[in-house]
Amino acid sequence: MSIAIHIDNIRKTLGHREILKGITFDVQTGDIFGYLGPNGAGKTTTIRILLGLLQADSGELNILGQDIRLTGTRIKIGFALDPDGLYNTMTAAENLQYYADIYHVADAGVRIDKVLGLVGLADRAGDWVGAYSKGMRQRLSLARAMVHDPDVLILDEPTAGVDPTGQMEVRKILLDIAHVENKTVLLSSHNLDEVQRICNRIALIDRGEIKLYGELKDLRQKMGRSAVVVDVSSKVSDTVLEQLRKQTQMGFREAGDATLIFEPTGVVEISDIVSFLAASGVKIDKVGRREVSLEELYASILKEVEQ
Repeated sequence: MSIAIHIDNIRKTLGHREILKGITFDVQTGDIFGYLGPNGAGKTTTIRILLGLLQADSGELNILGQDIRLTGTRIKIGFALDPDGLYNTMTAAENLQYYADIYHVADAGVRIDKVLGLVGLADRAGDWVGAYSKGMRQRLSLARAMVHDPDVLILDEPTAGVDPTGQMEVRKILLDIAHVENKTVLLSSHNLDEVQRICNRIALIDRGEIKLYGELKDLRQKMGRSAVVVDVSSKVSDTVLEQLRKQTQMGFREAGDATLIFEPTGVVEISDIVSFLAASGVKIDKVGRREVSLEELYASILKEVEQ
C-alpha cells in the first residue's frame, strides 16, 4: 500500500509552547484516517502544517511523495475547515464556480454538477447559501473540497454542529468519497462514534505527542482491550463498588443500574470476577465479553497518560 501522507518527527513551537513534540504517522492511500485528540492536543496545528498554512520547525512532511510547499502538490489536496469559507450571498453553484476558477478546473460545469450530485444538493444548486442549514453547508463544503478532483482530502470536524440525520448523510458521503471516488481522507474529529463507524486507521494525539496509532481493529487486539459485561439483578451497592475499585487487576470501569463493565488484566479470568461478585452477594443474570468501543479505548489511553 502506498503512502498518501507522510509525517516524520514533526515539531512546532508557537510562542513559548511546544505544540507538536516530534509526531510521526503515515496515512495510506485509500484510508479514511481518524485523527483524534482533546482540545489543545495539536490537531489543528497539524492540519495547518499539512495545508502549508504553517511551517514545521523540523521534521519531514510530504503528501503523495511531494513537498507540500510545491503548487503541484497543493492542487492535489482538498480541504474543509471551520469556518466553512462559503459565501452566503452566492448560490451553491456560484460558490463552486468561484473555487473551480481558482483551480482552473476544465469543464467546470460538468464537475460542479457531479460533486453537487455526490453530496445530494443537485436540486438546491440555485439556492442562496445563506439560507442553507448547517448540515447543507457541511455537505456543500465537502463538494467545494472535491470540485478540483483532488487525490487527498483533509477535513476538520466535518459534522460539527450537524444534527444526527445530517451526520449520517455526511458519513455516507465520506464513505462514497473514499470507496467510490477513490480518495484518501484524513478526518479530524471529536465524534468518536463517527470515527469508529467509518475510519479504518487512527492516530490519537495528546499534548503534542502521538499516543496511539494504527489499524483500529488491530489496536484493540494488540492492547488486549475486550470488556467483560456483567448483567446483575439489581443495582450494586456503593460498598461493593468501592471493593471492586480496590481490586485493580479486575479492571473495573463502569457501573450502570443493572450492568458492570470490566477490562481485566491478563491474570484475571471471568470466573474470578464472577466468584468475587457472588461472594459479595451480587446476583448475576448474565456474563459475556464484547469488544471495547473506541470511546472506551480513547478514555483509557488518556487516563493512563494522566497517571
